[in-house]
Amino acid sequence: MSETWKKIKKNRQLYLFILPAFLVILIFSYIPMYGIIIAFKDYVPALGIWGSPWVGFKHFQRFFDSYYFWDLLKNTLGISIYSLIVGFPLPIILALALNELKDGKFKKITQTVTYAPNFISVVVMVGMIVAFLNPSTGLINHVLDFLGFERMDFMSDPKWFKTVYVLSGVWQSTGWSSVIYLAALSGVDPELHEAAVVDGASRLRRIWHINLPTIRPTMVILLIMSVGSIMSLGHEKILLMQNPLNLESSNVISTFVYQQGLLDAQYSYATAVGLFNSVINAILLISVNKVADKLNETSLF
Repeated sequence: MSETWKKIKKNRQLYLFILPAFLVILIFSYIPMYGIIIAFKDYVPALGIWGSPWVGFKHFQRFFDSYYFWDLLKNTLGISIYSLIVGFPLPIILALALNELKDGKFKKITQTVTYAPNFISVVVMVGMIVAFLNPSTGLINHVLDFLGFERMDFMSDPKWFKTVYVLSGVWQSTGWSSVIYLAALSGVDPELHEAAVVDGASRLRRIWHINLPTIRPTMVILLIMSVGSIMSLGHEKILLMQNPLNLESSNVISTFVYQQGLLDAQYSYATAVGLFNSVINAILLISVNKVADKLNETSLF
């Protein structure tokens, strides 16, 4: 104990430096977690959390037995996996391409154009999507009409919802996500490239054998984090894009929790559904982390 205390005293500046972040996480992330108790109770606000009666796994069972369970799970996983498959490799490709460009106006303009959508708010972005995809006045439908295709009502057709959601997310986040890979690529030793050029390696071979192995740990870490949040679709954008006609594809667990908890005041039921979602995410995160550790010796913890 005295040895531990000596180490803390020796590094007290570092401990003081991380103290504010530690307190913020403790107060706003961990202390409120005691509220998940109401997932195992029939919560009555007048009785309080501890005064409400225990009901065990009643709310979980109700969710699993409901007719909408598989639809919610299918939509949540469908959108998340679609986003992961399309959205994960694109920032890597963009970063590799930008890294190969020589410094100049074209590179700066490309970076600005690809980063800019990240600063657009979700509300404005969804407004732009609705305007662009309008069946009578939207830009996309004008282009389709010009090319000889039929005009389409993308926002009202359930089969287009996932594609519109994923591609709009790719447009907004790809440029910004590539910054992390560009930072990792800056650590590549130029002498490796010079030696490869002397040996006659083409640009593609140098990317494959030098650049990609350098950023592989970053790729693995970001992939683990992406898979660990695969069930955590934000409800804001989906709610803004949702309408009664595309509900078949747009109803996911996060929007269901919002509806049950805040609109219908079924606090215990909504907490149980949200807790189920979080447990699945935790299992996925730990599993993928272990697999990555065994295969690449790279992991989050």
